[in-house]
Amino acid sequence: MGLVMGTMADLRGGDRRLARWSIGWRPPWVRRVVPAVEEAAEHTKLWWAAAGLMAAVGGWRGRTAAVAGVVSMATAQVLSNAVVKQLSRRRRPPREWVPPEDLKGRPASSSFPSGHTAAAFAFAGAVTPVWPAAGAACGMSAVMVAAERVHSGAHYPSDVAAGGVIGLAAAALVRAAPHLPWRRVL
Repeated sequence: MGLVMGTMADLRGGDRRLARWSIGWRPPWVRRVVPAVEEAAEHTKLWWAAAGLMAAVGGWRGRTAAVAGVVSMATAQVLSNAVVKQLSRRRRPPREWVPPEDLKGRPASSSFPSGHTAAAFAFAGAVTPVWPAAGAACGMSAVMVAAERVHSGAHYPSDVAAGGVIGLAAAALVRAAPHLPWRRVL
């Protein structure tokens, strides 16, 4: 039991160190990119825009990918925000680690898991099997969202990792469901 407790303490310590390093890493190009990524990820705007674009220009494949992405994203949000966050009461990284400009609009909900990351990975994970090129672009965007969540001080790396796992699980669940309406309509 001591080995398990020691390993858990080491993991928590590493999680905190990595979060603190990421929050403090402020090269000029990151200061320019991070606010745009954060704005695009708020309220899943990026994923709704991607779904609209795919549906408008991608024909049958684009519409199928868009619907799969949106259904997966919604599933991930329910799992992460309505289920897991309610069971977990993890505090966010300490306010003193975060620059004052990044504290405005900081959520008060549980830090674990990252709902933004869950939505991002669910969308990308559902789009990729249907339309690989669009999925690659969504995947790169999802990674940027995950990195932004840690860099802005909203989450620890383990929160983001758990969000990614939840998102990919939601995408797999949606793809495995044989009788979903989106499979018959499109």
